Amino acid sequence: MNSTPAQTLNDTARRFLERAEHYASILDGADQQWDAPTPCEGWTVRDVVAHTLDTERNFLATRELPLAKAPDHADPALAWRHHAAAVVAVLGQEGVAEHEYDGYFGRTTIAATMADFYGWDLVIHGWDVARATGQPWSLSDDEVASLSATADGWGPALHSDGVCGPEVEVAPSAPAYEKLLARLGRDPHWSA
Repeated sequence: MNSTPAQTLNDTARRFLERAEHYASILDGADQQWDAPTPCEGWTVRDVVAHTLDTERNFLATRELPLAKAPDHADPALAWRHHAAAVVAVLGQEGVAEHEYDGYFGRTTIAATMADFYGWDLVIHGWDVARATGQPWSLSDDEVASLSATADGWGPALHSDGVCGPEVEVAPSAPAYEKLLARLGRDPHWSA
């Protein structure tokens, strides 16, 4: 029996796949509201999806793992699904997920970068899309802890230009996921 690319993923790469699939479900629920404004100032839902596609493609290209032709952004949900399948195929190739390199925060692997940087980005931008398109969104306490730990590892770079905006103030009694969003420069109560 032949294995599919997803079956060959290591646990770290599988974490990326899970986050990519959740992001896809949010895009599916966007109900074609691609031009809706998002909490990312000046960005529409289409812009957020293009950002997630383009940054992942650029990262893999810099690691000499280019993907096939970029998907057409006319239908962002479909483009994302094609892209995610291509990423999973690359991560499923022998030795790719475990390949080490010197990253911005030290020695890491391709899979760890995809799961804990780009996958992290998918969770947060998933909130942006969900909020912009009127969808429910929540995280378990374990997911909040995991995302917070990743943010902790970035230190001051978390709020550098192009990453997260300045922290937003929320009530001390706010739920953990709202505190996380606020830490990442998002108003948990944002509306279009």
